Amino acid sequence: MDLPTSSVISLNVNGEKHTLPVDHRTTLLDALRERLDLTGTKKGCDQGQCGACTVLVDGRRTVACLQLAVAAEGREITTIEGLADGDRLHPVQQAFLDLDGYQCGYCTPGQICAAIGVLREHGDGWPSAVSPDLRPEAGPPPLTAEEIRERMSGNLCRCGAYNSIVDAVARAARTAHEAPVAADTEGAAA
Repeated sequence: MDLPTSSVISLNVNGEKHTLPVDHRTTLLDALRERLDLTGTKKGCDQGQCGACTVLVDGRRTVACLQLAVAAEGREITTIEGLADGDRLHPVQQAFLDLDGYQCGYCTPGQICAAIGVLREHGDGWPSAVSPDLRPEAGPPPLTAEEIRERMSGNLCRCGAYNSIVDAVARAARTAHEAPVAADTEGAAA
């Protein structure tokens, strides 16, 4: 018996519903870039190791090159193109702009989407590998430079803008009041 190898799916991307036929092997990254013309999400390693393709799926950061498009059906997908509110940038976008959290800019969309996911995870009390107290009753740890670096470690920057990225995430956290931020973050050396 031959099983179908493609389906017509509906993707909710940046608040808009898109219906498209896809091969079952199509990644979310390829559906976004090649089928929906949303090229802000970048294809880097295509192996889930660099984070350039990070998007938000139901508010959580997701490496789009490893997510099948058919598995994202019915979920809310947010790409870099869907973050700003008209001319008003998302606080993370504004912080990256203000603090030069980019150089060549290739990794920036993934870095920004990852940072938004990081701030949400932190605000929800998720610990990281460097969190000093993992007990749920301890609450979120202070969002120190070390904590930000660990949480953002899945996103690589070939230009080495890491100090500015850490500063931008710390400022966005303070601006959005999404997480308590330790005083040693902005301006911290690597």
